Amino acid sequence: MTAHVVARLTTWLSLCALLSCFPLQTRADEPAKALGNLLQNLMKGAGGATMTPGNAAAPGSANDLLSLLNQSLDTVDEPKELELGRQLAAILLGAKPLSPNMALQRYVNRLGRWLAQQSTRPDLPWTFGVLEDAGFNAFAAPGGYVFITKGLLDAVKDESELAGILAHEIQHVVGKHHLKAMRKTAQAGLLTSVIAARLSDRTQGALQGQLLLVGKDMYAKGLDQSDELEADRTGVALAARAGFDPYGLVAVLQGLRTAAPDNPMFSLQISTHPPTEVRLEQLEQAMGQRLDAFSGAPSLTIAQRLARGVGR
Repeated sequence: MTAHVVARLTTWLSLCALLSCFPLQTRADEPAKALGNLLQNLMKGAGGATMTPGNAAAPGSANDLLSLLNQSLDTVDEPKELELGRQLAAILLGAKPLSPNMALQRYVNRLGRWLAQQSTRPDLPWTFGVLEDAGFNAFAAPGGYVFITKGLLDAVKDESELAGILAHEIQHVVGKHHLKAMRKTAQAGLLTSVIAARLSDRTQGALQGQLLLVGKDMYAKGLDQSDELEADRTGVALAARAGFDPYGLVAVLQGLRTAAPDNPMFSLQISTHPPTEVRLEQLEQAMGQRLDAFSGAPSLTIAQRLARGVGR
């Protein structure tokens, strides 16, 4: 992991701590002590080794990663999930800088954590960040790391649409879809070939390179279509449970349906997800009229919410 990526990760963790985006019990501590503890814990792996440019938190050898990804998802415990999630989050932070807008960071963190608290995995250390990127994209990593782009925030019409997108990403984490995708990549032989090429180099650097390759491959190609459709279906229910119009995600997809495939703002979003028409059809079948009672309430725009303050 390069020094600039570690610096970005440290900045992000510091920012999140200051914005109170970590579990509620940490906020009862003295602010300086809480910040120090959070940074110390999050910059460590499950085995207790501090994450530094030459020693990222990761399994101890090249074969450990392959072994982990070949396990049944039921046997990947939470510390290992968080371990992989931290490194995948660092990959995303290494690709784009964080937005310097503190109000937006605070707002997205509080909104995201409110949604996550309604999920079936509320106890994960859910952490949300806004990337300074003009594209319309959202990403997640195992363990509760979720990123959205500034371009997405600028494009959504209101809070219900943003809630629908965040709920979709939260459900990817809840369903361990990224672990499933990485396991599929490993079983397809990509990771095995990398290990073979670096068998003589048993350093953490080689392991980081393998994870970097698998992570970049996953984010470039996207998750399985079945997992994307599942995140749509369960995401609208999660948004409704959190008090938002469940048709917010439907409105986002209706907007994407008219986007040109070669528009660079939407190209990655379109290329890594099932066809928008398919997503809309699947949602229509799944929702029917079951969630109509939760729809129709006025929704604030992002600007209106920020003007009123970010508390929810």
